[in-house]
Amino acid sequence: MSKQTHVPTLIKLFRQFGYEGVTLSKISQETGLGKASLYHHFPRGKAEMAETALTHVNNWLETNILEILDRPEPAIAKFQVMCEEVSKFFNEGQTSCLWAVLLMEQSSDDLFHAQISGAFSQWIEAIAKVLVTAGLDEKLAKERGEDAMIMIQGALILSHSLKDIALFRRVLQLLPNQLCQGIT
Repeated sequence: MSKQTHVPTLIKLFRQFGYEGVTLSKISQETGLGKASLYHHFPRGKAEMAETALTHVNNWLETNILEILDRPEPAIAKFQVMCEEVSKFFNEGQTSCLWAVLLMEQSSDDLFHAQISGAFSQWIEAIAKVLVTAGLDEKLAKERGEDAMIMIQGALILSHSLKDIALFRRVLQLLPNQLCQGIT
């Protein structure tokens, strides 16, 4: 088996327990790989496992979000599809954001900050580009891209906290129109 076979399990574990909270024993148990096999697939250990999980999430961003936002379609259509993909990826708000989980841990912040910051920046810039192309001022377009990230991340946290995924659904339903407000 290739190491890619185990990426969904790694993502699940890091989302659930964070970098510090997940142990090699837990990873071994969930993947079915002994510790020696884990180090065979991931010679740099847990850090490489988390990087591999992050790379997978960043690839999702690129293929399922950034490519959508680069299509020659109306802005509202792009944002609607983006929100559908976000909903699927986060299991309608039931799944934590790997980026957020890893950033909130003090020890993992230094390890993954650049990779996560780059992903958020790309997403914000892609939203802003769509809005600028649709006629919005650059500064306002960037602010709306940032607001979209705040809304998505905030809705994920609040949905988890209150155990109510309707909050996440509502944000994703409203977001395309809020992004396109004032665009003709």
